[in-house]
Amino acid sequence: MSNSSIRAVIFDFGGVLLGWDPHNLYRPFFKEPQQIDQFLAEIDFPEWNKQQDRGRPFTEGVAELSARFPQHAELIRAYHEHWENSITGPVPGMVEILRALKAAGYAVYGLSNWSAETFPIAYQKYDFFQLLDGYIISGAVRLVKPEPAIFRLTLEMTGRPASECLLIDDAAANVVAARQLGFQTILFRSAPALEAELREIGLL
Repeated sequence: MSNSSIRAVIFDFGGVLLGWDPHNLYRPFFKEPQQIDQFLAEIDFPEWNKQQDRGRPFTEGVAELSARFPQHAELIRAYHEHWENSITGPVPGMVEILRALKAAGYAVYGLSNWSAETFPIAYQKYDFFQLLDGYIISGAVRLVKPEPAIFRLTLEMTGRPASECLLIDDAAANVVAARQLGFQTILFRSAPALEAELREIGLL
């Protein structure tokens, strides 16, 4: 283990360890990619999906949005029914980094904005989740990043001060919020970039 003060590394899931892309799910339903963009923008997909990440049941979310956009009811329902198709698999190179940090003696955790209903599907499919010393799923605790409360809950899980925890997340707002609470942070761009940054600070 390096001379760094970091003792625990906390990974975001979607966009960091696992690829997540609603376009992947919706491609069979549209002829052109820009049509998917238009649909997702029209229904304000990010805000709607955040409510499932916060713990709202999918059936309730689908019903609410379908009532507002009845012309898109089938497409809205498709996201729930075919959700697994939005997962594109492990982000190349990231499982190797996770294993390397674990082997080097660091505690490794997860912190993800994710529906408590759908996360178990991914958990059962990808065995790298077994490497984690613990994780927090937003839908299970009904808090979402970048709310400070979910980061404080994460510190309780690790049993460490924020200064000993490194958060790796692909959302700038989450990185900023964590840093304000004293976490060390890396804004994720790619596995090669992350590996270089981890070597620079002596973790690999």
